[in-house]
Amino acid sequence: MKTPEQQAQLMQHRVRDLLVRQRTQTINALRSHLAELGIIAAQGYEGLKTLLSIITGGSDARLPENARASLSALVAQIASCQAEIGAIEKRLLAEHRKNEDSKRLETIPGIGVIGASAIVATVPDASIFKTGRDFAAWIGIVSREDSTGGKQRLGPISKQGDRYLRRLLVVGALAVLKRAQLHPGKYPWLTQLLARKPAKVAAVALANKMARTAWAVLTKKENYRAPQITVAAPPVPATCG
Repeated sequence: MKTPEQQAQLMQHRVRDLLVRQRTQTINALRSHLAELGIIAAQGYEGLKTLLSIITGGSDARLPENARASLSALVAQIASCQAEIGAIEKRLLAEHRKNEDSKRLETIPGIGVIGASAIVATVPDASIFKTGRDFAAWIGIVSREDSTGGKQRLGPISKQGDRYLRRLLVVGALAVLKRAQLHPGKYPWLTQLLARKPAKVAAVALANKMARTAWAVLTKKENYRAPQITVAAPPVPATCG
């Protein structure tokens, strides 16, 4: 059972997620309308800034006035969504700083303020799960089992849990994988996994590990401690006697 405060916290996450999707949809619509007129910019924030300046500038002859008036409504909607998202994130950050469990979760690589706050709001008491695997299964990030005849067969993840938490964990895992590719010596386990599996499969495996670690952090009330990397000693050369 969630308290009204926890439910209100989770409501902020849901509203933020909706606004982010609306912002993305509006940006895609803006890009597609301008592409019909031959106005194309690079992907990402810098490309979007270029397109917004074309609409608000009023000096680009490629953009008819009627099109400029229509697209200005989309520009205003993007700005409105961005302002609302920023306001919600400020409130989430303030609540995160006041919650000890949320701050402990932030110590786990790949789990930031949004992910930590969402887990605390969704799971008031992690001890209701007996193991970290149970918690990961509840999120739907463990392999689906299709065993028969005494043979164990594991398929893709079940996806039968909380879709929002699952997405946050996978996105965080992808960010950690990018760091592992830049600094392979710092993440030996991920480097070995990436050598055997595609990046998306490795991200799901890491997200599963992050979920189990989050359960341990919440139940033990301790910060995350990175495993120590042991370096093998160089072989001692044989001596002739």
